[in-house]
Order: sequence, then C-alpha cells, then structure tokens
Amino acid sequence: MQKKLLSLAVAGALAAPAVALAQVEVYGTIAMSLNKMKYGEPTAAGIGSKSNWDVASHASNVGVRGRENIGGGQTAWFQVETNASMERSNNVAHTSNFASRNSAVGLQGGWGNLFVGQWTTPWADLDALWSVGTVATYGPVTSIIGRRETTGAAPNPNCNNNFSGNGGVGLPALATPTTVALGTCDSVEAAGGVGHPFWRRISNSVFYQSPVFGGAQVKLAYQTNQDKSVVAVTGGAVADPSMYSASVSWSGMGGRLRIGAAYDGHKDFTTVGQTDKGFRVTGGWNFGVVDVGAAYEQMTYKTAVDNDATQWGISIAVPIGQGAIRAAYSQADDIEAGGTEIDNGAKQYNIGYDYRFSKRTQVGFGYAHIKNDALAAFTWSGLSSTQNGQAVTPPAGSDVSIFFASVIHRF
Repeated sequence: MQKKLLSLAVAGALAAPAVALAQVEVYGTIAMSLNKMKYGEPTAAGIGSKSNWDVASHASNVGVRGRENIGGGQTAWFQVETNASMERSNNVAHTSNFASRNSAVGLQGGWGNLFVGQWTTPWADLDALWSVGTVATYGPVTSIIGRRETTGAAPNPNCNNNFSGNGGVGLPALATPTTVALGTCDSVEAAGGVGHPFWRRISNSVFYQSPVFGGAQVKLAYQTNQDKSVVAVTGGAVADPSMYSASVSWSGMGGRLRIGAAYDGHKDFTTVGQTDKGFRVTGGWNFGVVDVGAAYEQMTYKTAVDNDATQWGISIAVPIGQGAIRAAYSQADDIEAGGTEIDNGAKQYNIGYDYRFSKRTQVGFGYAHIKNDALAAFTWSGLSSTQNGQAVTPPAGSDVSIFFASVIHRF
C-alpha cells in the first residue's frame, strides 16, 4: 500500500501521466548487524591480533524500478539500485555511488529477457540455488565461494595496482611494462591478477535470460572490451579485457529440487593474450524437515603456467517455527601453480538462527570463523577496518572470527 501511495505522490509531484508512473516502485533492504570481531596474528612479524566491536551494513540498498506494457506481449522495464551505506568510518571510505548495484534497462517477452547495464553474472546468480545456510550474510558466498569480488569492469593490466584481488595472495605479479609507465586506476577497476574473484557484478555489459521451460532456464552475459588499450605491455601485447558468463539451471518438484551449472571466460584479466576460465555446479534439495545445498567450482588463472583453484561448500537449514537454524562449511584449496601448491587456501564455517516476524522483518544471531593459510587473506564482505585501522582486508594468514546479532527489514 505504501508503495502505491508513493507512486501516486511522485506522479503528482512531477505532473506526469499517472498511468505510466503507477508502474514505478520504490523498494529496498536495510540489513545491519552488531558484531564482536577478532583477527588473529598474521603471517608477517610485528603485526598483532585485534579484537573489536563493529556495526556493519550488509548490502543495504534502495532502488527504483518500473515496467510498461508496450504491446504485442512485450514489456519495457528498468531498474536503478544503489548501496545504502548505513555506517560511516573516519578511516575507511564507504561509498554509495548511484546505480552501484543491479541497474539496467531492457525488453522482455515470450522470447526471454534482454537488457544492458550492470548486473550480477549468471555464475553469481547460481548461489541462490544452494546458499540456504547463512544468517546475516556471514557465510560462504560472501567470502570463500567465488573468491568474492565487488562491482566493476574487467581488471586492467595497464593499472599499476592490478594485482590486488583477495584470495590470490602469494603469486608474483606480471612484469612491469617497458613501453610506458602504468597508470594508477581506481581500486575496483584494478582489482585482479592471479586469484581474482569469479563472483562478479559486471558493468558495460549485455545480458540475456531465456524463458523458463519445464523448470529450466539459460542465462548469458557478455562484458564489452570498453577498457581496450593501445598501450603495449611487456612483450608487445595490448590489453583487450572482456568476459563472458553462461549458466543453465533447473528446478522441479515445486522448487524443492534445484541444480545449476555455469562456465566463465575472463580474457586478459591476469595475463594479456590469455583467458582465465572456470566452471561451477550448485544445487540443493528441500526435504521439508531440512533443506540442504552444495557447491563446487574450479578456476584456472593464466600466467607462464596454469594456476588452478578449487572451492567447495555445503549448507543446511532446519526450520523451527517461523525461523531456522542455518549452518555452512566451505573450503578454498591451495592454488596449484604449475603443479606447485601455494599456501593460500582457507576454511570457513558458520552457524546461526534467524526468526521472521513477518515477510519484511527478521532478526538473527550466530557465529562465523575463517581460518586463513599463511598467504591467504579471505574475509566476509562489508566488515570494518582490520589490524592497521584502515584496510578491510586482513593481513595474510590472519584468522577472522565473529559473533553477531542482526536485523533485516525490507520495504
């Protein structure tokens, strides 16, 4: 009811046709938690452990979307969604650039859904099939699975801070270009290198989602080579980064059984002239008294040798009244570089309980822990500064644990 009243108010304020604006909807999610954090001693000498309190905002967002019937069974639609930073820090920048989350415009009909803009990839969308074991986002999907990433374009080898992807610590960077000095790109644009995360929300992209046939659906995405360069790196190669992502999923028995598979190719993300590739399988089964899910994925990052990474996870949800006990375990194996293992794996486990007061409001509490190997720096998305009081990524080898209480409200 509130959304309808807001739409009418907007229509009156803008003096626009009421029929068109009546289809516009304002929506959002406020997700917050109070945390007791602990960071263990890292691999590097001279850096100690740290214990602190934190208030975190978990992908809180606000957006506006709308649909219009344009005839012939076709619908035009748009969505603009942005982060809602519900916290501020004197040390760490928390930004809320407009349209920083899933934002696009498209056409939809019996043939499917075609749109352009910024959206999570088909690879990332498969997490919805299995990730039932998480409370307040402290789980595998925001840490180990997918080697987590943020919104942005393809990593650019012409950035001098290109090799900053979490979870890939310990492997050497590419040689410095000899033809021209590298530029300083923003942290999102430059994030990449060996170990760059495959979980992505890609911009500058075109997407297609097929209709659902017998419970099955195909999704495709292509990120354009907007960041193509005319500047050669070492060896005379020119960076021309782009990527594709494709998935197929199926659900049956009223949605109780779910399964999906995805395949990605990331061109020039790690090495110019090479394509990093990965595949994953996710799925789940709701038995009624318990819902279980599992995921398995492999990636190959290209340098002078193949760098192979494997992650997997399991999750479970046990309904109790209007809530559920939720738990998960996930593991990132050490990256194998030409047959040699790099000590940058990690293990993550979490357990908690959430209770739904209504469709809009729920609360929860729980515990989660990440054990990082000597050269790993995994953490969960959206946490506060770590040992040095600024960076949100812990030093390599620092374990992270958290007790939390959360509240989520949707409108």
